[in-house]
Amino acid sequence: MHFYQTKFLKMLLYFRLLKESFFFAINSLRSNKLRTFLSLLGVTIGIFSIIAILAAVDSLDSKIQEGFASFSKNTMYVTKFSFGPSDVPRWKIKNNPFPTYEEYNKLKKQLANSEFAEGTSFFTTFHKTAKYNDQTISSVRIECVSSDFNGIEGYKYDKGRFFSEHEDRSGAPVIALGSEVAKSLFGNENPIGKKIRLFGRKLKVIGVFAKEGANIFGNSNDDKMVVPINFVRKMYNLKKMHKFTALVVKPSEGHSEDLKSLVTQKLRAIRHLKPSEDDNFVINQISTFKTVIDKAIGGVKVGGSLIAGFSLIIGMFGIANIMFVSVKERTNLIGIQKALGAKSKFILFQFLFEAVTLSLIGGLIGVLLVFTIIKLLNLSGALEDFVLILGIKNILFATVLSSIIGLISGIIPAFKASKLNPVEAIRQGQ
Repeated sequence: MHFYQTKFLKMLLYFRLLKESFFFAINSLRSNKLRTFLSLLGVTIGIFSIIAILAAVDSLDSKIQEGFASFSKNTMYVTKFSFGPSDVPRWKIKNNPFPTYEEYNKLKKQLANSEFAEGTSFFTTFHKTAKYNDQTISSVRIECVSSDFNGIEGYKYDKGRFFSEHEDRSGAPVIALGSEVAKSLFGNENPIGKKIRLFGRKLKVIGVFAKEGANIFGNSNDDKMVVPINFVRKMYNLKKMHKFTALVVKPSEGHSEDLKSLVTQKLRAIRHLKPSEDDNFVINQISTFKTVIDKAIGGVKVGGSLIAGFSLIIGMFGIANIMFVSVKERTNLIGIQKALGAKSKFILFQFLFEAVTLSLIGGLIGVLLVFTIIKLLNLSGALEDFVLILGIKNILFATVLSSIIGLISGIIPAFKASKLNPVEAIRQGQ
């Protein structure tokens, strides 16, 4: 019973210590407002800068993740160049051939019975003018793909369907529209079954994609059209046009690396590359591109935080200055406390708590400023579709960082106060 009473008394003592330290900190703020304001300004600016940078980067990262969510991260886009940074010389990439439809057919047959692949498609794009009665859309993006692309891309539909394998092979004049394209051409009319003019031909609308907004690359299913690749091949020789083409291959769950090795092996054989020759194609994956972006975002966070950290160093000196003045002003009180039996540890903690409290006040003001600015920007719509966020982890980080700054700033003044001789302290304070 005595043990628990002692424990309770110690807890009560430390609670009173914390309470007194808090009020001492508040009194320091009140006693010399200008001095305190200038001293806390460094902490406030430092925390504001770091949290503002972290909030902006986290908001950008969230936007990027949202954009990547519309892609299958492991889907492979095989073409002549890399979508991201590459160690391959530019002249070598220039000499690489674009994939052909014939190569697509061979690769598709060889992957048909593979447990590693879920689908294989051919892909190319055009920009043409589309017309329906008096309505015209200039330079609309047209994706020309094989029927497998529907399963790879995972399209969602507002109306209708995608074209079938038979329609693809026969090059049927059918088309699927993005929601914005359908709205621009048909208004409130139901587009299904109606015909639009494209490539100088009439194509029947068989599907309209569900509205989804733009992805991280600025593209959207909302403002595009999709037609069978063989419909386009009837009119154009893609190889002679040197059009951008890609083989799109989707791996089955957990077999991304297996499929990558298999595609490399099969495509090298299809292109009759010798063992001594380098690959003349690149297998791109969104996951690889995402890794590059994540590293860049991490670099921005670190660089921005280091720059903002200089303000915190100034803030640390400001808090230390307040604490040294506080020790000097309360020398007599420290002497009385020690004369009445207060231990050095009690005095040390008292001033450390005070330093942490002051630093926390400066940090919380910084966080409040960031929160206010973010709210105003989001409400004003000044950033359009870009929404700034201030996550709980950043608020907690600011709180912890402010506490650490307070501890570092207050340790020397607190140690100095704890080592004062009670007799000398009372005499100096008189």
